[in-house]
Amino acid sequence: MIERRLREQPTLRTPRLRLEQLGPQHLDDVLTSLGDSEAMRLTGTRESFTDEQVRAHLDRLPAADDRADFAIIRASDGAFLGEVVLNDLEVDDRAMNYRIALAASEHRGQGYGTEAGRAVVEWAFAVVGLHRISLEVYSFNAGAQRSYEKIGFRVEGRARHALRWDDEWVDAILMGLLSDDPLPG
Repeated sequence: MIERRLREQPTLRTPRLRLEQLGPQHLDDVLTSLGDSEAMRLTGTRESFTDEQVRAHLDRLPAADDRADFAIIRASDGAFLGEVVLNDLEVDDRAMNYRIALAASEHRGQGYGTEAGRAVVEWAFAVVGLHRISLEVYSFNAGAQRSYEKIGFRVEGRARHALRWDDEWVDAILMGLLSDDPLPG
């Protein structure tokens, strides 16, 4: 049941955004976003990806039954702002992981991530039937943590020294949200 609902991923709409299934049509935008060194730091991504690796990943996404990858598109002008993803499906636990990456610094701090995240979380609980969504955010990414809290995620713990970045140890903040948790207004 969960897998079928993920496979039939709809387009979600918010006042400022259209969240459509990420796929091969977003290749150029995704490649550009992977060149944003600040986005890579905020997500703890050290890998470099070839065009072929990115293309293969995007080709796999349409009709995937184990994840939901949404392209975040600004409704007013069609600009690609980033992606929001539910992955790591645990069917028996009705649980998934959440992650988001905004494509450029000028898109951060404007509430786009919070707006997109709320829409995806509401869909995941109401339509997909998930019970739990979890994430990790690095302690140097306070803006993301505030956004997650606005969506309704709660801090559940801390993984000390989970990432080594620029010769510094960085903690990961563990956050979760349950289907029966009250969501902020």
